[in-house]
Amino acid sequence: MTSTEVTTESEDSGPSGYAAARLTDDWLTGLFTTAAERAGVRGAALVAVGGYGRGELSPRSDLDLLLLHDGTADAGAVAALADGIWYPVWDLGLALDHSVRTPGEARRTAGEDLKVQLGLLDARPVAGDLGLVSGLRTAILADWRNQAPKRLPALDELCRERAERMGELQFLLEPDLKEARGGLRDATALRAVAASWVADAPREGLAEARRTLLDARDALHLTTGRATDRLALQEQDQVAGALGLLDADALLRHVYEAARTVSYATDVTWREVNRVLRARSARPRLRTILGGGAKAAPERTPLAEGVVEADGEVVLARTARPERDPVLTLRAAAAAAEAGLPLSRHLVRHLSTAAQPLPVPWPPQAREELVTLLGAGESTVGVWEALEAEGIITRLLPDWERVHCRPQRNPVHTWTVDRHLVETAVRASHLTRRVGRPDLLLIAALLHDIGKGWPGDHSVAGEVIARDMAARIGFDKQDVGVVATLVRHHLLLVETATRRDLDDPATVRSVADAVGSASTLELLHALTEADALATGPAAWSSWRASLVTDLVRRVAALLAGEEPPPPEPLAPSAEQERLAVEALRTGEPVLSLHTRPEPAPEDGEPEPVGVELLIALPDRPGVLPAAAGVLALHRLTVRAADLRAVELPTELGETAGLLVLSWRVAAEYGSLPQAARLRADLVRALDGSLDIRARLAEREAAYPRRRGVKAPPPTVTVAAAGSRLATVIEVRAQDAPGLLHRIGRALEHHAVRVRSAHVSTLGANAVDAFYVTDADGAPLSPERAAEVAGEVEKKLG
Repeated sequence: MTSTEVTTESEDSGPSGYAAARLTDDWLTGLFTTAAERAGVRGAALVAVGGYGRGELSPRSDLDLLLLHDGTADAGAVAALADGIWYPVWDLGLALDHSVRTPGEARRTAGEDLKVQLGLLDARPVAGDLGLVSGLRTAILADWRNQAPKRLPALDELCRERAERMGELQFLLEPDLKEARGGLRDATALRAVAASWVADAPREGLAEARRTLLDARDALHLTTGRATDRLALQEQDQVAGALGLLDADALLRHVYEAARTVSYATDVTWREVNRVLRARSARPRLRTILGGGAKAAPERTPLAEGVVEADGEVVLARTARPERDPVLTLRAAAAAAEAGLPLSRHLVRHLSTAAQPLPVPWPPQAREELVTLLGAGESTVGVWEALEAEGIITRLLPDWERVHCRPQRNPVHTWTVDRHLVETAVRASHLTRRVGRPDLLLIAALLHDIGKGWPGDHSVAGEVIARDMAARIGFDKQDVGVVATLVRHHLLLVETATRRDLDDPATVRSVADAVGSASTLELLHALTEADALATGPAAWSSWRASLVTDLVRRVAALLAGEEPPPPEPLAPSAEQERLAVEALRTGEPVLSLHTRPEPAPEDGEPEPVGVELLIALPDRPGVLPAAAGVLALHRLTVRAADLRAVELPTELGETAGLLVLSWRVAAEYGSLPQAARLRADLVRALDGSLDIRARLAEREAAYPRRRGVKAPPPTVTVAAAGSRLATVIEVRAQDAPGLLHRIGRALEHHAVRVRSAHVSTLGANAVDAFYVTDADGAPLSPERAAEVAGEVEKKLG
């Protein structure tokens, strides 16, 4: 890129930013001219630097200005000139980043401060002595190019530190359009690299991506009236409307696609910069060794048919013919992922235009190369992103377009849908030794959420799409059926294990009927773990893993012909039995509150310490809402809960019913309350002297929730064929303090008994299942169950 191009490229900033910059130029020119005449200063110029210099002037942007003077005027006159410009700007309430320097001072400061040097690379004259500005620009560009071997690594490190701090724009629900990786800062860094003449960024789509981010920032400034670059949830619908987009999801997808373009260009550019700088540092040594000006050709190492490694990248062999070899694209990708090497940008671009499309269904070799690519582990991600950047993935798998850059509103999810699918395949690649058909596991991992973006249940829609895609990839009818089953039921194990009573034979049989075979169960178990691990840290734990493993063991036994035994009264643990005996003796609640480490995974460290609360007390109405309310009052967040009725023999030879509640809790903030205080409040709540409902309402009124995206309304449903012994009522709602208390009150109001409860909190969402019976211990009639569910939903809404 020439120095002239650096100046004129500001016109690519977008019409609104450039027009605002021109209008601001006219106003500042008037201020400068008047102030210069009053101060009697000649040999001075007003210079726009940074974003203003590039013409990226959003409605609430700072004005970055340099008052440049040749040093001939006295200090008082220069100060008067500066005051004549700065004060009118401040009087209008505009943010101003300003400095007053001679060309020599500007060069010295730039040499000491990388950020100053970057700002001066975009220096643009606004008013005054143009020759003075031109001379400074020429000197700054020359310094930048001469210092490139030192400055570019420092800029690379600056970008990496910022990315680590701010995250990746293309995956954040509330991204910073400027500072996050793939944002405007990175686009500016790419311009600086181009100005160094060391390397140039891929130009395809980069200017358009930059304009997209600038337009989004302009709309954000206008809708909020603030100088903010963070696209907060509560502003996204307004910003989308200002840009003529359908909704907040359309906005995020639009922004994510732009950020992905910038991120890919960033990866490619810095790889090229590092390659060139390594070559430059090695060249003197090579000349000494080889003598004269001999230039060593990069070594080319074969990786696969038509694919070689050269200079740390995967490139095509000289004999490769992509127009005659439709499998070459996947073969190159698989070879790169297995070798842990990036695909050359030139290779990807060439394949995107020259490679022949694969026949449908794919030949076996193509299917094998895809499985190899997915099974390569972490290196799969970079290779996949390179193919996706050139549109190759959507040509291979047309249904991929629906999930491309699709946001996921659930904060539990770390990634967009498409990246989550690839991450799940990466996680699954570590589990392939556990299954008999690793190829089906990897393909199911890639496709399990492919139904997102279609109306209705994404698992149901995904099953249909997965059938088509698996057949397209070349699997036979039987394997296609297995993949479709895995996609349809990819949530079955974790949802059943955490929300259903595993001691109920109906629970185990329903899973066995859905899965159908031991081999499919084996695959589904691995897929469940890979999916959860790829979702985010809140989606998996050793506790969840143990529940799923227990369910799989029971289902496997049933599939092997072993009928589950009829349910027996729950056998309490030693500690639960001790508490229950004490509660039976005293007739009052008994509590135990203690911390314990989670069980350690087979190949890892123990997970963070959890807090377990056990409560035992004689069976009586109102226990669940009372206990849940007390926990809410003490600001304990319920992560999981289990409520069960047990029976113990009395001294008279009879049996007495008790309730045992097992809670997994965490303090919202501060330390845990004392068990004695929890017990005292529970006693008061049960006898009616503690009005939990009023206390929670007072606290909610005193501490209103912050603004944000409005949560969808709660839903309460009756699970079909959930149990033969009880009616299963499932509640899905936004997690909130006191939610479990309100659910318990609503159920008690309808005179149903809670036989057991299974509470699961995942991020901001609570999914709670309650096994309820009538007063005689029988399941509710369908009509009664529907009535109770409807009334509970009304009370929660």
